[in-house]
Amino acid sequence: MLTERLDLRTGDTPWDDATWNMPAADDLPRSGCDVAIVGSGITGAILAERLSADGHSVVVLDRRSPGLGSTAASTAQIMWAMDVPLSELADRLGEAEATRRWTRVHEAVARFGERLDRLQIDSGRLACPTVYLEGPELDAAGLEREAALHGRNGLPSRFLDARATAERFDIEPRASIVSADGFALDPVKTCRGLLERARQRGAVLCYPQNVASIARTSAGACVSLEGGAEIVARHVVLATGYEKAELFLPPAFKLISTFVIATAPGVAPLWRENAMIWEAADPYLYVRADADGRIIAGGEDEDLCDPLRRDELLPTKAGLITAKLQALLGGHEITVDRTWAATFGTSPDGLPAIGKAANMENVWLAAGFGGNGIAFSALASELLSAALGGKRDPDEACFDPYRF
Repeated sequence: MLTERLDLRTGDTPWDDATWNMPAADDLPRSGCDVAIVGSGITGAILAERLSADGHSVVVLDRRSPGLGSTAASTAQIMWAMDVPLSELADRLGEAEATRRWTRVHEAVARFGERLDRLQIDSGRLACPTVYLEGPELDAAGLEREAALHGRNGLPSRFLDARATAERFDIEPRASIVSADGFALDPVKTCRGLLERARQRGAVLCYPQNVASIARTSAGACVSLEGGAEIVARHVVLATGYEKAELFLPPAFKLISTFVIATAPGVAPLWRENAMIWEAADPYLYVRADADGRIIAGGEDEDLCDPLRRDELLPTKAGLITAKLQALLGGHEITVDRTWAATFGTSPDGLPAIGKAANMENVWLAAGFGGNGIAFSALASELLSAALGGKRDPDEACFDPYRF
């Protein structure tokens, strides 16, 4: 089997994926294609839209229905700030190299939002600032230094002391970094809209089709499916989310479990500016509101990916998240409407694995491990658009899957 086969999520998400009117699956193509994308979640959809716009013939393959793996469990906070602070990454790589990576993600997020608007994708996009609260990982002084590092490198952030944070956002008083250019969206709607744009340009969407193996050929790569069918492609892109293709993805990219709650629609706003809030803690709390007025809060990550153990922890984790949320909002009582748990991916530097496979020609990885999966998918579309178009992106080495 090319990838792991995992129980990626449990519970009831607010994205109505169970009632999604799925697009009809296309027949497998009889001839080859330029690009075969393995995975029809949000990463595969972003890539299919971009690469079909570039003029490539694209085939998208998935063992599941489109968007119903990890995509449907995503809380879809599109941020350019990473789980590993810029100051910590600068200690490892130097300020110039660390900032280069963060700046490129920031640019990719901005361009992705503009692209969604230009394509008129029904994504539920909601622009909002992000508020990064002091915690055990970065105290107020640490946040002030972090914000200064952002500012002198052109990243749109500013430091607020505890009083200013409370006054501006009507939450508990904690020092913070407030950053612009983030947004939230509905991940399943966005995935569906992008796949539809790709199909309008001739892309083919085939599911359920389980990829068994990939082999090198003189024409590129041969994708073998369960049942015996084969597709020859000039390039294969592995956009398999958190079901790792272990032959290609290095072990530094690990799986964990995360937990989420959501209120009923119409509860938000309970704080100001629709801000996305998260904290400098491990594990951390993160909070946002969606376009329907749900409050979505999550975190309490665990270093495990066993679905049975993950699911056993969900009630306890939901209780902890609710208690933290109520404290953040000054004791406002929160009634939980939905809870879910999901497999999630991390990396040592908080950044993704994007680039050419080391052990097979014409195979590419687009693995959004590290905390900002959809932002990293947007980045992957830029890097792979250049690579498959025969161009060299100046930042490609920054996100190389084999950099550790």
